[in-house]
Amino acid sequence: MIVAIVGAGNMARGIGTRAAVGGHAVRLHDRNKAKAVDLAAALSEATPGAEVTAVDADAAADADIVVLALPHPAGRDTAAAWAGNLAGKTVIDISNPVDFTTFDSLVVPSGTSAAEQIAAAAPDSRVVKAFNTTFAGPLTTGEVAGRPLDVFIAGDDDTAKQAVSGLVASAGLRPLDVGPLRRARELEAFQFLHMASQERLGLNWSSAIAILP
Repeated sequence: MIVAIVGAGNMARGIGTRAAVGGHAVRLHDRNKAKAVDLAAALSEATPGAEVTAVDADAAADADIVVLALPHPAGRDTAAAWAGNLAGKTVIDISNPVDFTTFDSLVVPSGTSAAEQIAAAAPDSRVVKAFNTTFAGPLTTGEVAGRPLDVFIAGDDDTAKQAVSGLVASAGLRPLDVGPLRRARELEAFQFLHMASQERLGLNWSSAIAILP
């Protein structure tokens, strides 16, 4: 598959690494093109033989999956601006709508989620929530304590969820379908608690969710 990643931060690095390891072609786009170019070079070096390139704003044109590796509300705003190009595409939202200044609350109204807002902004796309419960460091390596990371997947389109599950599995991770897109509300709230607890748990943002079989 062709996986387009919008953003060139730590999560883009993690997801891009996993996609490249899984044998997928990776397209990276960032409004700061130099960041996308640098990340593409780093991923290519880390995974010899991988097809990783930096692209312009037409990143979604030939992509099978578009990953919005952006914080909230940038993901929603990008989805709205790219709504036409995202029509018919499988779009992954990884964001957690957390108030990062206080870590005291989510910033979306009760009864909705960042993923659902993205779906409303790009109504002709097939939005899937995934990767929001994985931290960037463990995602880059793909495991914690020798165990593959679990990736919770929520969405209303079964074909889109199957495509995302295929991406996750090929990357050496374990996909877990948790139901319709509205389950993103619980996933975002759960990860908010996980993030807010890091200091108290002495984990310093380095842990990841893993469910024992």
